Amino acid sequence: MTEFQRPVLTLPEGHRKVLLHSCCAPCSGEVMEAIRASGIEYSIFFYNPNIHPVQEYEIRKQENIRFAEKHGIEFIDADYDVDNWFQRVKGFENEPERGHRCTLCFDMRFERTALYAWEHGFDTICSSLGISRWKNMSQINDCGERAAARYPGMAYWTYNWRKGGGSQRMIEISKAEHFYQQEYCGCVYSLRDTNRWRRANGRDRVHIGVKYYGDDTSTDA
Repeated sequence: MTEFQRPVLTLPEGHRKVLLHSCCAPCSGEVMEAIRASGIEYSIFFYNPNIHPVQEYEIRKQENIRFAEKHGIEFIDADYDVDNWFQRVKGFENEPERGHRCTLCFDMRFERTALYAWEHGFDTICSSLGISRWKNMSQINDCGERAAARYPGMAYWTYNWRKGGGSQRMIEISKAEHFYQQEYCGCVYSLRDTNRWRRANGRDRVHIGVKYYGDDTSTDA
């Protein structure tokens, strides 16, 4: 790996303990290392009922567990809760990526994260979702802040994990750890739209459980 200098991070408002919502190992690898390097106490919260199918969900979760165990970080495995997710996004099946369906999805995941944080003594929540260049960071931060505002004294940490080489470091860690490289955002509708785009551009459909960082020329998750 290349030499990488991280800034020392501090939590907002003098807070001390973070619950990190993780969407997958590749996106959370740099976030986890950055938080740990700054000596901040944190745990991983894996709540992603959007991920489809269950085979994809299990692969992503197990990769995240593997990395958390390597660094001795508590990993909280939340309920898959897929039926509630489908109910939450009902009527928005044909929304484009980054559209209102994604807002509903982020809201649901962050609401559960904030509830767990409130019940278990965390004063800050944040997410690895924003490190990917494919995501709308303002959309993610709005959802996170909305969820945190439900509980007095809780903050959503809006730190930009992409800056200072964070996105590139994410790829370096993913290759070094040989993380599974998902080829779509996660939900059944993003899988559908990704396969539609691939067919239109003469590419093969997504194959679950096949591609890993470091196997070939990898790109951002």
